[in-house]
Amino acid sequence: MRGLLADTRPLQVPTFRRLWWTNIVTVIGAQLTVVAVPAQIYQMTGSSAYVGLTGLFGLVPLVVFGLYGGALADAMDRRRLLTITTGGLIVTSALFFVQAALGMRNVWLLLVLFAVQQAFFAVNQPTRSAIYPRLVPLSQLPAANSLNMTVMQFGAIAGPLVGGLLIPVLGFSWLYFADALTLFATLWAVVGLPAMPPIGEVTKAGFRSVIEGFAYLRSHHVLLMSFVVDIIAMVFGMPRALFPQIAHLDFGGPSEGGLAFALLFAAIPAGAVLGGVLSGWVSRVERQGLAVVVSIIVWGVAMIAFGISVAFGRGAAGWPLALAVIALMIGGAADMASAAFRTTMLQEVATDDVRGRLQGVFTVVVAGGPRVADVAHGGVAVTLGTAWTAAGGGLLVVVLVMVAALMAPVFIRYRVTR
Repeated sequence: MRGLLADTRPLQVPTFRRLWWTNIVTVIGAQLTVVAVPAQIYQMTGSSAYVGLTGLFGLVPLVVFGLYGGALADAMDRRRLLTITTGGLIVTSALFFVQAALGMRNVWLLLVLFAVQQAFFAVNQPTRSAIYPRLVPLSQLPAANSLNMTVMQFGAIAGPLVGGLLIPVLGFSWLYFADALTLFATLWAVVGLPAMPPIGEVTKAGFRSVIEGFAYLRSHHVLLMSFVVDIIAMVFGMPRALFPQIAHLDFGGPSEGGLAFALLFAAIPAGAVLGGVLSGWVSRVERQGLAVVVSIIVWGVAMIAFGISVAFGRGAAGWPLALAVIALMIGGAADMASAAFRTTMLQEVATDDVRGRLQGVFTVVVAGGPRVADVAHGGVAVTLGTAWTAAGGGLLVVVLVMVAALMAPVFIRYRVTR
């Protein structure tokens, strides 16, 4: 059992331990805002079209500042940059609180605040990921990444559940206040980090340095393939845009949500949390490239099983819904393993002077892939239906990942010594 459960050795490093424990609180607080912003917009406008604008207002700064933030992380002290961006997140959360407490009903103000918050997050996230190789031994990076991702997925379950229950009781303002308050825990942990000035050749942050990061990525096929296979998995195999329709029409839930709706949305992060708890094996894997390919194939097969279960739904819950949830949970566990290995490869293979920029690209890919999948799955389902779209997407994942692996055998052969 000790070898099966999560490897907690990284928690013996005091700086990592402080970041990890405070992140548990902060992630839940952040998810409160994730729930509150679209709910408040819908309350203001009664329009799903306005709610959909959060995708645009969130994605654009995430892409722009994700790439530029990675360049900043390679050009300045990372502790200082984390301190600045964490402070910016606190300020934006406080402004969310103020506008809600004052009863403002300006949807554009809310969207702009959301965009600013996402810009700070886009700089903060690659910087945070880039510091871990300087905090824990390289041999413990898979375990450290698994621990971090387990916390993130736990927040993805607990935050929306808590937020959904508390909005009718406390209102939006106190959820924003809780988010701002929890961020002070992260600020305390960040201030306690050692100074982390750039190592090696220092490039001035800007468009040129971003291009240099892409050039570095293109010349390192192992790293490039880690992005390619993730794009394949997310774009073709993420059916979350279909969940509302599947819950209502295929599993007989009410149009406004219900149990089937909640179970479908919670299943993938729940599987990821379970995978994180049972992630003790990831630190012992040497052939990480092969492990990524196998994990993504399992993800694809799980989405095929999900599509098949939807086909048997026929407007009622029961064993098809149970099979669907189990399939999504298996997919979530596989995705957690894939993400842990890919993040570790990025941190180990890349030199420190480009690590921030590559983490910026990673942030853009991870955030952008599912949004592209939402558009693709939603459009295809109009013609093929939800079951064929989900199952077909899973089949494409399996086929395309195997083709990509055969075209780049260096990725399959990549290994580290443990």
